[in-house]
Amino acid sequence: MPSNDRDRAENQPAAIPPGNARSPEVQIAEISDPETLNIYSLVLSATDITHRIHMHSSTRMEIFVTRSMEEKALHELAAYAGENQEPPELKKGEADYIPAFRAMAPLLIGSMVLMYGVTGDWQPDSYWFIKGAGDSRAILEDYQFYRLITPLTLHADLVHLLSNSILGVFLLHFFFHLTGNGIGLTALLLSSASANLLNVMVHGPGHLFVGFSTATFSVIGMLCTMNYIGRSSRFRLLFLMPIMAGLALLAMLGSSGARTDLGGHLFGLLCGLTYGNLVRLPHFSTLRTSFIGQSLLGTVAIIVLLGCWLIALS
Repeated sequence: MPSNDRDRAENQPAAIPPGNARSPEVQIAEISDPETLNIYSLVLSATDITHRIHMHSSTRMEIFVTRSMEEKALHELAAYAGENQEPPELKKGEADYIPAFRAMAPLLIGSMVLMYGVTGDWQPDSYWFIKGAGDSRAILEDYQFYRLITPLTLHADLVHLLSNSILGVFLLHFFFHLTGNGIGLTALLLSSASANLLNVMVHGPGHLFVGFSTATFSVIGMLCTMNYIGRSSRFRLLFLMPIMAGLALLAMLGSSGARTDLGGHLFGLLCGLTYGNLVRLPHFSTLRTSFIGQSLLGTVAIIVLLGCWLIALS
């Protein structure tokens, strides 16, 4: 850092020649931080704006430009400041938040495996599948809406179970870490049920479905959406990025196989993108660190799941 105006002038080829009476100077910035001074000087030099730095002390420095360049210089510095804003700091407790119970993902997948051990493969005469499998006719005509949730815990065969379990345990681990267990379980249940309802409405009567894959793609959608920041100047591009990422995963993971329910995967992804935006609302950021709130939501989600099965088996 130069120690006086003369030294600075020797190190700044773009400096304004002293004593130029026809180009009076105006001050455009007073700075107390040497690093900021260097950055501002680089910004002005990069845009071919000649300038002079006057150092009163190590904590008080001024930048001058000719009056004819004042408007352009202020515009360039303002543009730089706008493009390099620091992200808002998270409130204390949010940045380092970790759920009190960190084994929800393996517990959920383990419960699903135990359920498969009880129900077995999908058979036409299986009691569990007769009572709990997704059936669009029963949902649309008999209003058996519990069938929007019970199929999430049933799987057609072992391969179906393993594919959902292996992918699901990793996705759910990161998802619950971001949302907390209560918010995560509630959002997972709501987005999956919404996706199944949309899928049923599109297919009409006669569509049967089971499996956790709809929930898996809901999680993918929510993870894609939850962390992007929509600034006004680039909002359209940033809004499309999670959608494109989710569609890429859908193409790779969820659109092949004779028994693949592409509609369930697609609507799971779309509902996940929607619910992911809801989970990003400030209210949920506050609720995220509330042990009582998380516990209450988690309890409600579990009661709803068990209640759906009680209704199905009654």
